[in-house]
Amino acid sequence: MGVVMSAVTHIPVLIQETIEALAVQPGGRAVDCTLGAGGHAAAILESSSPGGQLLGIDADPEAIKVAKERLAAYGGSALLVNENFINLQAICFRHDFYPVHGILFDLGLSSLQLDSTGRGFSFQRDAPLDMRLSPSQQVTAADIVNTFSEGELAHLIRRYGEEGYSRQIARSIVTERPIRTTLQLARIIEGAIPRRDRINPATKTFQALRIAVNRELEHLETALRQAVDLLGFEGRLVVISYHSLDDRIVKQFMHREAKDCICPPEIPSCVCGHKASLKLINRRIITPSLAEVKLNPRSRSARLRAVERIIASGGYEQTAEKMYFSMAGDGGIWRRPALLKKFRMTFSLS
Repeated sequence: MGVVMSAVTHIPVLIQETIEALAVQPGGRAVDCTLGAGGHAAAILESSSPGGQLLGIDADPEAIKVAKERLAAYGGSALLVNENFINLQAICFRHDFYPVHGILFDLGLSSLQLDSTGRGFSFQRDAPLDMRLSPSQQVTAADIVNTFSEGELAHLIRRYGEEGYSRQIARSIVTERPIRTTLQLARIIEGAIPRRDRINPATKTFQALRIAVNRELEHLETALRQAVDLLGFEGRLVVISYHSLDDRIVKQFMHREAKDCICPPEIPSCVCGHKASLKLINRRIITPSLAEVKLNPRSRSARLRAVERIIASGGYEQTAEKMYFSMAGDGGIWRRPALLKKFRMTFSLS
C-alpha cells in the first residue's frame, strides 16, 4: 500500500530546471542514475521525443517496478536496470549505451522510499531498522546500531549526520541496546538531546545511518568520475543534492574538473598535468522557487549543479566517442547531427 501511494504522490524536484540544465533535445540519449518513481525520466523522454532514449538505474527493485509502469507508454525508449550507480560505466558498456548527451543524479531518498512501509528510512512510522536501498546488501542499520562501539557510533553520526550531540546519542544507544525499530531509536535520540526548532532530533542520526548503510558518499565520488568519460562532447552532467555532504562532494568535483591545474597554491608552477574536462554551466546553485517549495515541501533543500563536457588538447583518446567510433566506424547511432558534425570538424574526423 505504501509503495502504491508513493507512486501516485511522487513529485519530481526542479523538473523544468533539470530539463534545461541537461539541454535535452529530440533524439538525445540520457542516463538517469537515480530513477526513483520515474518522474525525471518521464520528463526527459517527453522532451527528447521523437527518437530519445533513456537508461534508468536504481538500486531499489521497488523503484524499478514503479518506474516501469510509469514509463510503459514510452515502450523501447526506456531501458531500466536494477543496479547501484557505482557500476554506471559497466552498465552503459554492457547495454551499448554510450556516449550519452546527458547524465542525471537526483540524490537522497525519493518519496517512494520515505513513504513506503517496512523499509526503516523514516522515523514517522514504526518499522524494522533496515535502511538498505537494495535487499541484496548485507549490512542493515540495525547491525550498525547494535554492534558498533560507542566511539564508532559517535564518529559515524558526527561525520555523516553532522550532529553536534553525536557522543550523547551514541552513549544512549549503547545503553539501550538492543534496538530493533525506527520508533524505538527515535525515542532514544529524543531523550538524549534537546529539541531544536521544528527539526526532529532524530533527523541527522537517521541520515547518518542511511548514508553509512548504503555507502552513499563513496559511491557518489566513484560514479561522478565514471560519468565524465561517458559524456559525449558538449554532453551535460546534472546533480541535485539535498544536504551539505553530497553537495560538497559534487561542488569540489565539478570545480576541480573545470580547471587545467589543480596544484596547491604554494607550488610556483604546474606539476600535476591536469587538464579541464568540464565547463561549469551554473556557477551559483539552482534552488526551487517558493511556489515549488509550497507545493512540495520536500524540495526545499534541493540544490542543482550542472557542467558540460569539453575536450582538452589530447583528451579525445579518453572519451566515449573514441571508443564508440572505433567500434561503429561510421558513428553508429549518435543522435545529434549538428553536434556530431561539430565534433568531427573539431577533431578532423572523416
